[in-house]
Amino acid sequence: MRQSKLFGKTRKDISQDEKSINADLLTRAGFVEKQMAGVYNYLPLGLKVFRKIENIIREEINAIGGQEILMPVLQTKELWEQTGRWTEMEPIMYQFKDHHGSEIGLGTTHEEVVTDIVKKNIASYKDLPIYLYQIQTKFRDEKRAKSGLLRGREFGMKDLYSFHTSEADLDVYYKKAHNAYIKIFQRLGLESFSVEASGGTISKKFSHEFMVINKAGEDLTVLCSKCLWAQNKEIATLQAGDKCPKCDQKLKEEKTVEAGNIFNLGTEYSNKMGLKFTDQDGKQKNVVMGCYGIGLSRAMGTIVEANYDEGGIIWTKNTTPYQVHLLSFTKNDKKQKEIVGLYEQMKTEGLDVLFDDRDISFSKKLIDADLIGICWQLIVSDKQDKYELIDRKSHKSQLLDRETVIKTIKKFYNV
Repeated sequence: MRQSKLFGKTRKDISQDEKSINADLLTRAGFVEKQMAGVYNYLPLGLKVFRKIENIIREEINAIGGQEILMPVLQTKELWEQTGRWTEMEPIMYQFKDHHGSEIGLGTTHEEVVTDIVKKNIASYKDLPIYLYQIQTKFRDEKRAKSGLLRGREFGMKDLYSFHTSEADLDVYYKKAHNAYIKIFQRLGLESFSVEASGGTISKKFSHEFMVINKAGEDLTVLCSKCLWAQNKEIATLQAGDKCPKCDQKLKEEKTVEAGNIFNLGTEYSNKMGLKFTDQDGKQKNVVMGCYGIGLSRAMGTIVEANYDEGGIIWTKNTTPYQVHLLSFTKNDKKQKEIVGLYEQMKTEGLDVLFDDRDISFSKKLIDADLIGICWQLIVSDKQDKYELIDRKSHKSQLLDRETVIKTIKKFYNV
């Protein structure tokens, strides 16, 4: 991609009402644009990152048997009344009447909808287990939408729902989902750990939250840095300074960002909505359910909060919008042709390249490159015959010939 044609420009500053690091950097770097509190437009750079996060999540959920569906954002009041949550969720759910007088809600979550779908499509134990997921937009009327992408009113989310004949079968899949989440966050470049938590408004049973230590976090977690035992402070029976129940290490308290969660729903929804199956003994039984969520927008914001310096964003290997940022530091016609040839060769070799071909100062190009945060910066200038390859994270540079540059970048990305 030629940067002169890229839609979205870098900015020196943004509105003072933006309090979060992730929103500040993503906006100034041209990834997102704020429409209102908790609502953002994703520009081409931002959408590329979002799609990479989406594809990583999709691959890992498919690997544990998930089947992708797509459920509507518009949901009827009648479905939510079956579980009693229409009134319960009113503080955060956008609810309104359409032109026909029907009461409608914008999906804050999809337990009711997916339970209704499965109810229409199963009858016997032979139809179970089932694992259904979607990647969809959610809406929540957050009163504290001041954390950029970490707490939005409109946001992307993956929600997976599993349906089982027994708690024992759910337990097996719950562990698979737990391990899949650890893999997802590893691939995203986030150091995460799971903590025991309450079920909140989703479930009366237990849940696990996947936390990333970060000063921008809104949660407090009591944890052991040695064995990673942890509990959300809301339900913690121990506190900082106490001995870890597993390894006797002293516990500490950290601010954390909740990057994902998984819930044991039991038969709460199936019981209220009549989702049953006929067992081998011919008896009707309630389906046992699990629920597993990851916020894609929140993951993107968390990656930025965990990876930046004074220059800007430092994207992780699997989420960088482009694999290499090619910077032209020459006005020489012959050298310009050489750079274009390098750009075309890297694309032919399977690399995703952002080519800064803009007619602006070299210092501005460097400032923008650091702000955007692509993993590798490649500078071609009149000063030397070789190319300068810079690691955005460490700032270490090396002078390499063309073939070695391409081999180095391809090896890094396993291309």
